[in-house]
Amino acid sequence: MSQVEESIDVDVPVSTAYNQWTQFESFPQFMEGVESITQVTDTLNRWVTTVGGQRREFNTEITEQHPDERIAWRSVGGDVHHAGVVTFHRLSDTTTRVMIQIDWEPSDAKEKVGSALGFDTRQVKADAARFKEFIESRGVESGSWRGDVENPS
Repeated sequence: MSQVEESIDVDVPVSTAYNQWTQFESFPQFMEGVESITQVTDTLNRWVTTVGGQRREFNTEITEQHPDERIAWRSVGGDVHHAGVVTFHRLSDTTTRVMIQIDWEPSDAKEKVGSALGFDTRQVKADAARFKEFIESRGVESGSWRGDVENPS
C-alpha cells in the first residue's frame, strides 16, 4: 500500500475551498491525468484517468462528508484500489489549509516503481498547487454541495 500526504494553504475562506472541492466534475481543470469525472449520485462518481499512458475508468464512493470539514472516499469495484480524505482547516477568515491523504494500491510493476520514486507524491503536490491557483484566481467556488454523509462504521 502506498500513501501520499500533502497540504497547501489557499487564500480563500474555508467554505469556498470546501465548496469547490465538492465540485468533482471540475477536477480535470486542476488535476493532471484526470480526463473526466461524472457525478452519478450525491455519493458516487465515475472517473476516467490517463496516467503514465494507462487509461483507467473506475468509481469512487463518498464515505463521509461534513461541510467545511472533510470529504472521505474509496474506490468501489474495478481494478483501482484507493481511499482518501481531504480535510479543511480554517487558518483565518480568508485562509484555509487543505490537507490531502491518499492510500492506494499500485496495480503493476510500473506503478510500484513510480510510487517508490515518489511520482505519486509529486503528482498530488502539483495538483494541490493547481487547485490553489484555480480557486484563488476565481475567488469564488463554481458551485457547492453542502450535504452531510455519515461514516457507516
